[in-house]
Amino acid sequence: MPFPVDIAYVRATESKVGRTFPLAFVEAMTANNGGTVEVEPDWYFELHPFLDESSTKRLMRTCNDIVRETRVASQWRGFPGGAVAIGAVDGDRLVLLPDPDSPDQFDERIYWWDHETGAVQAVTADFSKLRRI
Repeated sequence: MPFPVDIAYVRATESKVGRTFPLAFVEAMTANNGGTVEVEPDWYFELHPFLDESSTKRLMRTCNDIVRETRVASQWRGFPGGAVAIGAVDGDRLVLLPDPDSPDQFDERIYWWDHETGAVQAVTADFSKLRRI
């Protein structure tokens, strides 16, 4: 069950990954840290939360955070360099990629990484276009 997260935890994650997250993603996740999004009809990705250490309960609910899940996914063959995993379904990942025009930021677009083929495809122009379930 998603719940709000303090912007300080978003900033802490940005510091760990070395890039700032897109504004639409940050706005949505600070209101509801985690949850599910529909990417295509019948494809639902569980979002990785920002690690929230404000209480034991929140820490337990967010321990599968973006940093941890990115670390795990980055060990798989074909995971795109510089990507951060923000969601998952059946091994595939929703990812953010570095902005080619600004190396200290992630691109606004959301991508789908196929764990079987290594293919990466853009699924939406920005996070606000995804339907949250």
